[in-house]
Amino acid sequence: MAAKLERTKVVDTALRLLDETGLDGLTLRRIATELDVKAPALYWHFANKQALLDEMATEMLRRMTASAEPPGPDAGWQDWVLATCRTLRRALLGHRDGAKVFSGTRLTDTGHADRFEEQLRAFVRDGFTLDAAIEAYFTAYSFTIGFVIEEQAVHPLPGERTPGYDTGERARAMGPDHPLTAASGEGLFTDYDRRFERGLAVVVAGVDAVLRS
Repeated sequence: MAAKLERTKVVDTALRLLDETGLDGLTLRRIATELDVKAPALYWHFANKQALLDEMATEMLRRMTASAEPPGPDAGWQDWVLATCRTLRRALLGHRDGAKVFSGTRLTDTGHADRFEEQLRAFVRDGFTLDAAIEAYFTAYSFTIGFVIEEQAVHPLPGERTPGYDTGERARAMGPDHPLTAASGEGLFTDYDRRFERGLAVVVAGVDAVLRS
């Protein structure tokens, strides 16, 4: 039990430090210092930084699942896509570089399987083959991860804005020869909530048009 609690403490500390340092600044040595232990002590639980990131992503998913009720038993696949992507985005935005941490990681337990099974059943029930259902899910998931990576490049955390994304300065730098590019800054670097919902609607419509039998 003590080992399990210690592993949990390492992950909790890593997620807290992630908000302070970002992914690039998060090291096992930094975490060990925060925990007042020697860095080799962490290797009892995590062989390397990637193993720690896998567990951090899994813990983020656990918290996300616990904080949001799934759609009802008769919900359609659209309801599942919208609920899953919206909930995932909120969870990723809760941590600096949250989307980068989550992207490409390997989940360390099967706690997500029940809800994923329900989601796939909703797709199949509404006329998708299993292969098409998986492709639909992965397309929506990839859109969400990619969108939040770009969003967090501009807003690492709510209320923060990375220098260099001033749309007025960008427009002036483009000059009069590129009027459309100069005007595109507002659409690229502002109003992320609206743009996410519009993009999600495009994904749902595309899945329905291309993948549904």
